[in-house]
Amino acid sequence: MKKLLKVLLAGAFALTLAGCGSSSDDEDKTITVGATAVPHAAILNDVVSDILAEDGWELDVVEFTDYVQPNTSLEDEELDANYFQTLAYMEEQNEERSLSLVAVAGIHYEAMALYSNILESLDDLEDGATIAIPNDGSNESRALALLAANGLIELEDTDDLYTLQSITSNPHNFEFAELEAANLPNNLADVDGAVINGNYALDSGITETAYTLVAEDFTDEEAAPYINYLVVKEGNEDSEKTQALIAALQSDEVKAYIEEQYGSSVVAKFTTVE
Repeated sequence: MKKLLKVLLAGAFALTLAGCGSSSDDEDKTITVGATAVPHAAILNDVVSDILAEDGWELDVVEFTDYVQPNTSLEDEELDANYFQTLAYMEEQNEERSLSLVAVAGIHYEAMALYSNILESLDDLEDGATIAIPNDGSNESRALALLAANGLIELEDTDDLYTLQSITSNPHNFEFAELEAANLPNNLADVDGAVINGNYALDSGITETAYTLVAEDFTDEEAAPYINYLVVKEGNEDSEKTQALIAALQSDEVKAYIEEQYGSSVVAKFTTVE
């Protein structure tokens, strides 16, 4: 009888532990998202957090100042998702760093622009002027495409990313300084102009203090490659957390916030991923 009682008690204890484990999993209502400050973290903190809270979720936003750590942290499962990058950049990082990240929803794009502290228009760019551009593949390609679209250089036709070696004509002998995207605003004073990603331009305040010499002006089709996506680690595409984030980020509230806060600098582009 005593032996039977011990067996029953042991079984009950095991069930209790199993029940506690299940309860703990069910009560994991915190979603941790990595993002760069503006506009991504601002959108998450100012709008998405309240939307998620209505369904019992708590949003923890981890801000990053570069483009690499949000991806490596997601790969290491320190984050549930990140929100800051284009498909091209994600795919480039997956290949270069052996990551397994997937995009699950498109949210917006930011216009990249050529800024200057000293020049008021493209006509003021003198021969031999120095232009700073991002040094990572996808953003450098985008910067060179912007310069070519405005007649400053010519590029070879290619299905690959543009690099400095893609320049076939540089009639004004511009010098190009390749810098980390996050550092471009800090180095604007040292060059004649710099092509800067929209999020870093907004975060640094240069959209208000510097001259915008030229900016991207996309049609819907042209904007597609530059949409910023919500990204998760492969295998988490259909998780409750991911689906909650998609619904909140692609809400009418987020679209209205983007329009009110950023005007033409940031444009909502809600897309699905096949």
